[in-house]
Amino acid sequence: MKRSLLIAFLCAVLLPANAFSQKRRAPGKRSSRATATQKTPAAAHEAAARVADQIKKLTHFIYLLGGVAKGIEQADVAIRRKEASPAIIESTERSKATVRSSLQDVRAGLAQLESDFHSTPGWGIYYIKIEGVAEAAAMAEQQGAANQFDQAGRTLLGVVNRLTDVLLEIGR
Repeated sequence: MKRSLLIAFLCAVLLPANAFSQKRRAPGKRSSRATATQKTPAAAHEAAARVADQIKKLTHFIYLLGGVAKGIEQADVAIRRKEASPAIIESTERSKATVRSSLQDVRAGLAQLESDFHSTPGWGIYYIKIEGVAEAAAMAEQQGAANQFDQAGRTLLGVVNRLTDVLLEIGR
């Protein structure tokens, strides 16, 4: 009997007071949300690859946009001075239409990326960081529609910076 009293005394002293009042959980009731947002190496690698792909596409586009925007700007000056031929005017308008269409494609690609991060299991933990890049691309699209191609490129540089930050976050 002394031995049972000693064990009971040790249990009472060594265990926290609320250890006996806690309810046990049923073993099969795990939250599906916790598993959906866990960071797995495969999910992180795939997410990083998608962000890296978008960064590559955007930097290539911005590089090309810089040259095209400069040419459009110079052609617009010549058109305003009435020094441009009809061929230059037509070419400039085609270039503007192509840039506007490309800006729409950029926005659509970034909207798809946002959607994928929101809906793909394992990527949701990065969605907060990537949310809003499509909105910024829509702003660049509006700037392009207003013939502000240089400003549209600057806006897209901000998107590249944000995507780079997301890429660094995924790599942690």
